[in-house]
Amino acid sequence: MDSILIVDDETFYIDVLVELLAGQYKVVVAKNGQQALDRIAKGFEPDLVLLDVVMPEMDGYQVCQALKDSPSTCDIPVIFLTVKSDVDSEIYGFDIGAADYIAKPFSLPIVKARVATHLDLSRAKKRLQAHNLLLEAKVIERTQEISRTQDVAIFCMATVAETRDNETGKHLRRTQHYVRLLANYLSQDPKYQEQLTPTYIDLLYKSAPLHDLGKVGVPDSILLKPSKLTPEEWELMKRHASFGLDALEKAEQEYGSSSFLAVAKEIAFGHHEKWDGSGYPLGISGDAIPLSARLMALADCYDALINRRVYKDAFSYESASEIILEGRGRHFEPAIVDAFIALQPQFIEIAQKFADDE
Repeated sequence: MDSILIVDDETFYIDVLVELLAGQYKVVVAKNGQQALDRIAKGFEPDLVLLDVVMPEMDGYQVCQALKDSPSTCDIPVIFLTVKSDVDSEIYGFDIGAADYIAKPFSLPIVKARVATHLDLSRAKKRLQAHNLLLEAKVIERTQEISRTQDVAIFCMATVAETRDNETGKHLRRTQHYVRLLANYLSQDPKYQEQLTPTYIDLLYKSAPLHDLGKVGVPDSILLKPSKLTPEEWELMKRHASFGLDALEKAEQEYGSSSFLAVAKEIAFGHHEKWDGSGYPLGISGDAIPLSARLMALADCYDALINRRVYKDAFSYESASEIILEGRGRHFEPAIVDAFIALQPQFIEIAQKFADDE
């Protein structure tokens, strides 16, 4: 049963309205504005308020304003009962949120009809709001499902490349966490905060596992060779950066460009560039190297140092850190090395959390 709060300081009008509405609705009465607000504050939730305008101490406009200012009561329809029938008064009432006006002395059939109409409108509005919330929840759920599916597909594709040279999916996990850790830290620096937004950092995290996608194009005899590569073998090994770029560009041509693919291409093609220009495949230097690739360069190198490879044993955390520090301004951007130094305990935590199985 719908409930109605009647607020009026005149007993005559209260009696008339109670007699008219009590048989069809739950009716609660308040004889002044503060009493009405107290009724609601104590837990009464009316579906409609019939509110006299002219009352002592707190008039109807003030009561209406208080109701509309509160998130818990702002949607309750308010119908003013008033002897003030001038246009300015009505405009003011509608401006502060009233749903309707009924002039005193009122016609009982009109009161009954308008009450029913506004209750119907209120119920319809609530149903629409509930329906919209349900749709929003379904859209969010579906979007999350699609995102999870994409993440799984990306990770599976990246893992295929990594396992070619006896690395594991945990290398992918470690490096993407390193990259995100560095990016979050540097996002506080004015130089980087415009680019390193939460959305961009999420793109970095998701695209990082594709950094060595191009390894699928390198022969096993090179990837798994335990001894030093010949100059010819090394040149072919370096081509994995271009192979990765080619694969991602083909995906882009087939399915359209996206911010994710743009970042993934930067990382795959550029993460072996060096700050001083001595890297590959282009030999570019400094800020000409995309920030995404500069971050991945350190993350990938650090993880390669502290884990065993077919051609070397693992370095200790201390030795790996010393090598990274020696590369400051040469292999790596100085600011990224400084961030790494500040974050060493977190790097070690990530390395241990996602350690390879023995």
